[in-house]
Amino acid sequence: MVLSGQLQEVYRRLYQAYGPQNWWPGEGPFEVIVGAILTQSAAWTNVEKALDSMRAADCWSFAAIHQIPEAELAVIVRPSGYFNAKARKLKAFAAHLAENYGVRPEDLIRFLAKETGTLREELLSIHGIGDETADDIVVYAAEKPSFVIDSYTRRIIDRMGLAPSGKNPKYGDYQELFHANLPADTALFNEYHALLDRHAKDPCAKREPRCGPCCLADICTSGMNVTAEND
Repeated sequence: MVLSGQLQEVYRRLYQAYGPQNWWPGEGPFEVIVGAILTQSAAWTNVEKALDSMRAADCWSFAAIHQIPEAELAVIVRPSGYFNAKARKLKAFAAHLAENYGVRPEDLIRFLAKETGTLREELLSIHGIGDETADDIVVYAAEKPSFVIDSYTRRIIDRMGLAPSGKNPKYGDYQELFHANLPADTALFNEYHALLDRHAKDPCAKREPRCGPCCLADICTSGMNVTAEND
């Protein structure tokens, strides 16, 4: 089976097993972007606490983030962890908008309306926005096709024997697997990433994968090896 067919089969099986995941867990571009920054090295439950804290403090716009002192913002987002760094990142994003577009909701929409590659490159130029966060924003806030790669995706792809060739493949190498072998469809990229994350949190866990009940076991290198060992 060629790689394109393999990736489509993985998606088909994951969707059949788990159904639609309804990501991103946020309402509107502002909440998605803030959530994408706050969720770096944090559980989503803690991000939700930080978001609730921002709402309670009436710090619920990029205009408010731009105006509030960084130290005060850090206290507000403390539940998300690494709060000083994350406050700095939120301030940097708001400053970029303010200096180049404006901080009204319609200004944010104008920014996100840019062509996919141009938008992604500009996001990466902002302090604190790396590849994964940029792609979260592109897919879930701007609704444009750019596949998100995280540790869960790498784990599953590696175990299946589909890892990019070469020593120590990088973020872009994994992303190109999906971009080169799947249609550039935002809804597909959205759902596929969410399904991979769902799968990695249960049968394809980091330390003790449960290959027996895994829906991918018979097309996964690791799963087939486990099955062979148990026969």
